[in-house]
Amino acid sequence: MPAGEPFSFRVLATGLADPYELTWGADGFLWVTEKTGKRVTRVNPSDGSKSTVATISDVYSTESQDGLLGMAFPANFLHGSNDVYLAYTYNAVPDPGVDRRAKIVRFTFDPAARTLNKPTDLITGLPASTDHNSGRLLVGPDQKLYYSIGDQGNNQFQRFCNPIRAQDIPTADDVRTRNWATYVGKTLRLNLDGSVPPDNPVINGVRSHIYSYGHRNLQGLVFGPEGRLYSSEHGPKADDEINLIQPGKNYGWPYVSGFRDGESYVYANWSASTNPPCSSLHYNNFVIPPSVPQQPETAWNSPDYVEPLKTLYTVPNGYNFQDPACGDQAYICWPSIAPSSIDYVPANEGIFDGWRNSLLVTSLKNGALYCLRLTQDGGSVQGDITQLFKTTNRYRDLALSPDYRTVYIATDANGLSGPKFGPPTEKLANPGAILAFTFTGAG
Repeated sequence: MPAGEPFSFRVLATGLADPYELTWGADGFLWVTEKTGKRVTRVNPSDGSKSTVATISDVYSTESQDGLLGMAFPANFLHGSNDVYLAYTYNAVPDPGVDRRAKIVRFTFDPAARTLNKPTDLITGLPASTDHNSGRLLVGPDQKLYYSIGDQGNNQFQRFCNPIRAQDIPTADDVRTRNWATYVGKTLRLNLDGSVPPDNPVINGVRSHIYSYGHRNLQGLVFGPEGRLYSSEHGPKADDEINLIQPGKNYGWPYVSGFRDGESYVYANWSASTNPPCSSLHYNNFVIPPSVPQQPETAWNSPDYVEPLKTLYTVPNGYNFQDPACGDQAYICWPSIAPSSIDYVPANEGIFDGWRNSLLVTSLKNGALYCLRLTQDGGSVQGDITQLFKTTNRYRDLALSPDYRTVYIATDANGLSGPKFGPPTEKLANPGAILAFTFTGAG
């Protein structure tokens, strides 16, 4: 750790196969889902010893953003309920074909055997992709399941001819027939049995599982003060977002990235190219062909549109996204952090005064933790953003000890990271690990 920083540092556990969700369990252990390992693991926070509580054979996982993803516990876990909720991608057709979908499954934890069993599908056939699955899962204070689904990585890279459907809303018939195709780019709210809550918002005349829409890639969800729901979301080149999620509201994607300010973002709809068709084009992150329709942010609006609480970061028009110092890996130098998770430190708790009533956000690109202070009611972000715990890693998720003195961070097993000094590197300091940063009161 840097000199003067009031935290001790240790590597708690290693050898994890792409950890995705990291959660402190009511049993006093850290629980982690391993995305490509297809297993749920309990980690002893004292010595880092690991035990497998479930290996889920029907998880479909590649080296991409699919696999075993979110995990959630009810508030009364081990004190009236032994339920554990998991979200993961699976193959909906027989091999050798691939029809990648996602599902949410309820398991029962056997405390004596320390295993998960009795899987029950709550919802199946959800959209899934190799990219932007999001896949965060929470049980809210209202005892509802909240789940994030990204835009599937459409309109970019290998999927650049697939349209973004983050603004699309299902019909009543879609809901009746369980056609969830329009659930991409959304947060969902479900009863604990997977059904549609009767008090979910009605959007375009239809009540479904959809709680909010117009999202790109929500890899962080957390509840904060007064039951407020916050998200951390990846932007395209800039404008990573911290959002306050409200029922029935529209967060603008793909028409808006960050604030609706017309700065350094234009919606280029590659799938709508007709002369020539998109299939004849070659995707380029920096040059938009004349046949691809473009629309500035300020040309769009919606009565349900909500702007983010904060962006990381907004830059002016003319910003150079092709910094030659980054070479072929220009994205690692873009003014964004790739926010992979979010957590909340209560106002009456906290490891020290500076973090009370704050959101903590992990970064994939920068291998750092960001602290955003909230106003008293949690309705906005105030003051400067603080960066801590910088290492040459990709931070995937975090968990807090019950006394809020230790921050546990799970790291990716591979990928590109911006180190403390020098060019980006694939040589990660602690791949597939859980790191522990404990407040010492010094410094």
